[in-house]
Amino acid sequence: MITSNEYFDARVKSLGYASAIGKSSVGVMEEGTYEFGTATHETMIVIEGELIAQLPGEDAWKSYKAGDAFEVAANTSFKVKSVGQTSYLCQYK
Repeated sequence: MITSNEYFDARVKSLGYASAIGKSSVGVMEEGTYEFGTATHETMIVIEGELIAQLPGEDAWKSYKAGDAFEVAANTSFKVKSVGQTSYLCQYK
């Protein structure tokens, strides 16, 4: 079953689904800065656009563009700045 999610006054929207490799979501963020909490390990892959992320335990922000990925441990939070509209794939473990 496909689930639909909206966050931050509908500035972030995603569709969740389950595949042979596990649960995932694909979504789009409007330009802005967001903070997300994790319940499981997440791998975020930028499909189009650019995310600038501040990962748990790090002071520096790092840019991720189309094809780049970063991982976030379960039960943490991370911040991202979307440069324009950015699409992503998030895989959960």
